[in-house]
Amino acid sequence: MHKFNTVADIRIEFGGTSNLASHLDGLDKNKKVAIITDKGISNLGLLTNGLNSLDINGYDIMIYDQVVADPPEEMVLNAAAEIKKFNPGVILGFGGGSPMDTAKVIAHLCIDGTNIKNLYGVNKANNHRLPLMLIPTTSGTGSEVTNVAIITTGSTSKEAIVADSLYADRVLLDANLTLGLPKNITAATGIDAMVHAIEAYTSVIKKNPLSDTFAIAALRKLQSSIVIACNDGHNLEARNQMLLGSMLAGQAFSNAPVGAVHGLAYPLGGFFHIPHGLSNALVLTEVMEYNLPKADHWYGQLAKELNVGTSGMDLIEEMKRIKRETGVPQTLTEVGIPANAIPDMANDAMQKTRVLRNNPVKMTYEAVVDIYERIQ
Repeated sequence: MHKFNTVADIRIEFGGTSNLASHLDGLDKNKKVAIITDKGISNLGLLTNGLNSLDINGYDIMIYDQVVADPPEEMVLNAAAEIKKFNPGVILGFGGGSPMDTAKVIAHLCIDGTNIKNLYGVNKANNHRLPLMLIPTTSGTGSEVTNVAIITTGSTSKEAIVADSLYADRVLLDANLTLGLPKNITAATGIDAMVHAIEAYTSVIKKNPLSDTFAIAALRKLQSSIVIACNDGHNLEARNQMLLGSMLAGQAFSNAPVGAVHGLAYPLGGFFHIPHGLSNALVLTEVMEYNLPKADHWYGQLAKELNVGTSGMDLIEEMKRIKRETGVPQTLTEVGIPANAIPDMANDAMQKTRVLRNNPVKMTYEAVVDIYERIQ
């Protein structure tokens, strides 16, 4: 049996944030909205139009903009305590993956008696949460349509909360919010979304016909738009295609989970705070080469769908081209990771069984070390 879940209410509107009150309508009961975001977003003024709309329509607004990348548990708990006092009727996550993941968790923590420690793992969170709306401002994580939140629990360790109650009640895609996103962020987040699609397509346990269809559609949109968006950050059509591609990839991997690319990327973020999308881009093609013995036919099918050939190597070459043309860093050295960190990172990667189990080829410690050494 195959099962496919996603957000029930997805809205796509250029400039939709200017009508934010109408998009929130019906979700909240007390006209009090808590907005979870980060300093970068608030400093860029991306929220201004949305706040005006809420203001005019009589909403009481609290903005929490202290979210940082790889959200630490302590920050999430502090935010939840502050927001609880405000007594919001709806939680709005606004930003990249970190604000959206934080918002998903806070929506749960605002319900009395919820302990974050009891949420970690698969299907531990229940449906007791505040109404939740998500608005992405990057085209990468797909977090707006996933049932996953990743929280940093120690100096290098992360925990995942995976449960259907993390699906938002409503999502708004407004490509205007992504205009002018810097080239390096556009490239890394866009490749991150492509990784989601590729890994969903080769996810050995839960791969299914619907996730495959979403993954292919995502890759087509992203492949055709990522280089254009990197070279011309104000090309609205390319930005919209990337935002849609990112969401479709999110829907794919939320149902057919990711594999070893993510497993090997997590330690780069955990030990050296490399942004998640960039971590994925760094290890992607080497993990794909490792997977070829079992994944060649799947990669070959994707290569055909993208009109770049018929074999797994053709898809790998296309991803190498995209990495080159978008200018993402190609080596660990370029991002400040020394060779002597490889054994510890490899040990850490081997603990990521939640994702490694979905990989087409069983991952070994030696293979992880070899992959890190090849990109050093």
